[in-house]
Amino acid sequence: MTAFTLPPIDRALESALQAKLDGLAKPPGALGRMEALAMQLGLIQQRLDPQLERAILFVFAGDHGLTQEGVSSYPASVTIAMVQTFLAQRASANAFARAADTEIRVVDAGVAAELTPHPALLDAKIALGTRNAAHEPAMTTAQCEAAITRGAAIAQAAAAEGFDVIALGEMGIGNTASAALVMHRLAPAPLSDCVGMGTGHDAAGLARKLATLQRAAARNAASEPLAVLTEFGGFEIAMMAGAVIGAARAKTAVLVDGFIASAAALAAIRLAPTALPYCIFAHCSAEAGHRRMLDSLGASPLLDLGLRLGEGTGGLLCVPILRAAAHILTDIASLDDVMRGNL
Repeated sequence: MTAFTLPPIDRALESALQAKLDGLAKPPGALGRMEALAMQLGLIQQRLDPQLERAILFVFAGDHGLTQEGVSSYPASVTIAMVQTFLAQRASANAFARAADTEIRVVDAGVAAELTPHPALLDAKIALGTRNAAHEPAMTTAQCEAAITRGAAIAQAAAAEGFDVIALGEMGIGNTASAALVMHRLAPAPLSDCVGMGTGHDAAGLARKLATLQRAAARNAASEPLAVLTEFGGFEIAMMAGAVIGAARAKTAVLVDGFIASAAALAAIRLAPTALPYCIFAHCSAEAGHRRMLDSLGASPLLDLGLRLGEGTGGLLCVPILRAAAHILTDIASLDDVMRGNL
C-alpha cells in the first residue's frame, strides 16, 4: 500500500540531543525515561528545543455490527449518548482534558445515527456503523481506505493548526471485540489472549463474546493489515490508524491511549512501520491482551493505573508528562553555565 508509506524518522539530531541532555545540570541519565521521552520529542519535531504547548484529543466514535451478537453488555445507543456527553463536556475525558489543558474534538467516524452539528464535532462519517463481522466483512475495502485517508487528513490538519501533540481516544460499543480481532491477526496472538471483559461483561458474557469472535475469525483468514481492518475493524479504529500515519507524516507526536487505540496503532504500524517512532504509548490498560499487544510493538507505556475506560483518558493524563519532558531541553541550565555562574 504505497499510499500509506512514509520516510523513516530523521535521526541526524540524535547525537546533538544526547549531548545536550548529558550536558544539563544533573547526572547523565538521572531523569530516567523522561530523558528518552525528551529525545523522542526532539527527533519527532527535528529541533533541540521541542515544544509541547498545544495538545488536542480526538475522540473517534463509531458503531459496530458485532453488537448484534451480544459482544457488549450495553446497547449501541450508548455510543450516541456518550457522544452527546462529550459534546456537553461532562464525560471522564472532558474532566481529564480540563486538568491537562487539552482541547477535545469528537469525530463521527461511523456512528449509527445522524448527529446534530456541533462546533466540537467533526463529521467524517463513512457509514451508519459497520456490518456484522461475525457473518460478513465489517466494511468494504473502499470504506476502509476512506476511513484511513480521512483519519490522516484530520491529524495533518491539526498539526497545520499548530497542535504539538495529537492524542487518540475512541467511543464505540462493541469496539473491544473488533480490536481483539485486529490484535489476533496483526500482533499476532491467539484469540483467547486478545479477548477481555470489555465494558461490563460477566463470565458468561465473556464466553459469549469469545465464541462470537471465534466464529468471526473462522470466517476469513485475512492477515494483511488493510484486509484485517476491512474484515474485522471499526470505522473509528481504521480512522485512528490513519491519524497515526497522518501525524507521523506531519512530524507530530501522537499519544496512543488504551486497548482499542493501540489496536489502531498496531494496524497503522503494520501498514507503515516507520510510523512507530512517532507513537507514544500512554498506558497499559487493564483490558486483557493490552500488555501483549504493546509487547508485540516493543512499546513501553508511560503509565499503569488500571484504567480500562478508553475515551483517551490515559492519553490525557500523559500530556503533562510530555510537556515536562520537552521542558527538560528548554528550561534546565547546562552544567557549564551552573559552574560558571551564568544563570
